[in-house]
Amino acid sequence: MGRTVSNFLLVCVLAGAWPAAQANPIDDVRKSVVRISTTEQDPNWREPWSPGRVQRGRGAGFVIEGRRILTNAHVVSNARFIAIERENDPRKYPATVEHIAHDCDLAVLKVLDAAFFNNAVALGTGGIPDLESTVSVYGYPIGGDRMSVTRGVVSRIDFEAYSHTGVDSHLTIQIDAAINPGNSGGPVLQDGKVVGVAFQGYSGAVAQNVGYMIPTPVIRRFLKDIADGRYDRYMELLMTTFPMRNAAHRRALGLPDDDRGIVVSNVVAAGPSAGALQRGDVLLAIDGHPIASDGFVELEGERVEMGEVVERKFNGDKVRFAILRDRQPREVTVTLRADTLHRTLARAYDAPARYIVFAGLLFQPMNRDLIEAHSIEDVRVRYFFRSFIADELYRQHPEVVILSNILPDPINTYLGEFKSAILDEINGVKVRTLREAAEALAKPADDYVLKFIGKGRPAVLNRRAVGEARERIKTRYNVQREQNLGEEAAR
Repeated sequence: MGRTVSNFLLVCVLAGAWPAAQANPIDDVRKSVVRISTTEQDPNWREPWSPGRVQRGRGAGFVIEGRRILTNAHVVSNARFIAIERENDPRKYPATVEHIAHDCDLAVLKVLDAAFFNNAVALGTGGIPDLESTVSVYGYPIGGDRMSVTRGVVSRIDFEAYSHTGVDSHLTIQIDAAINPGNSGGPVLQDGKVVGVAFQGYSGAVAQNVGYMIPTPVIRRFLKDIADGRYDRYMELLMTTFPMRNAAHRRALGLPDDDRGIVVSNVVAAGPSAGALQRGDVLLAIDGHPIASDGFVELEGERVEMGEVVERKFNGDKVRFAILRDRQPREVTVTLRADTLHRTLARAYDAPARYIVFAGLLFQPMNRDLIEAHSIEDVRVRYFFRSFIADELYRQHPEVVILSNILPDPINTYLGEFKSAILDEINGVKVRTLREAAEALAKPADDYVLKFIGKGRPAVLNRRAVGEARERIKTRYNVQREQNLGEEAAR
């Protein structure tokens, strides 16, 4: 019996009757998904004159068109060295970051050795998967060295916060598959097409088997943005709105009971909407898309927040609004530009911390990293951080300079009350930025009089005493460099 079957198979082969081998989709995935190993060094926010701790990290990525690798920004942020590995290839290939977008947590890498791409397959992208449909997540999570695949069901499509910067929110897709360390940057596939990039999830203490992926509209926008060789960031309207679901309020504004329209509650003076929109305007449509009373619009068959229309635009693009102002219909146009104000509130990457050490006083510009590193609980600092944009505090303080720490020395023994306070003046000169603080401290004076917001008395330092303490403090605390003004750190 066995010999008869063998002879039959041999005849089929010799006759050319053997059925053609079917392509296995997993083969293309194996030729695309890569493991990324990094050596990174984060800024030292507590002792910014010292290099940060060197540590190892890992994640995943995948080959895309143009012999490039797409991954998460957080996988390669602050990286000093990046190595890429492919399945069934023992070599580690050095790579560099070509473009990085911290605001949407995506990055493109270039591998230096062209041989890396031999037999590599660039994965194509698909659309937004349907709710309750199944997707596959590929990567290199903890627990092994080989490529892993897990399956999950799409459970939510929504705007969510991206944890990488702490301030940005974009379209996300939630799935009921855990995203573990090492999965980040890996592709999420459906029907052989990339429908997302795995990027964050909840810990087991918060939720079980809940992960998030960056969907293709965000991916495509990033790739289109960098097509000209630079990344211009996301655009923002810099205004706030509130829903119009109260029937009495709608009647007071002259609105019909058609469940349409939202009201502008604030317009940031430094934002692109200033001059076009104003408080009290009722927004009825954006680029021809009717705006529902909860702020949602229908876009490409999906019901999404109004901001998604702006999310897909670029620097210099225009947004058209149909509005109601003083009960009169109008049309206004907003020309978009990149938002820089939120960068003050975001986590910073790929640049050393900026600071000044003067008489043992450590001054640093406010950002999320600084507040977290020094555990600053000062009520005034918290207010400046929370209301920096809404209350237009940036007008007087483009950078909020904080006395984040005091290196104890006889010259500053009685200045402890000023720790965590916001610097306002030096010798009668208003301090608006860290660089202005450095310039004021560099000017000759018999005494340095430092005023802090909300403090009843100034801090006074004698010039001669400052000079005598300088080397003593540098030696005692190993301060190799007394300041780094630099450029504003990348976000």
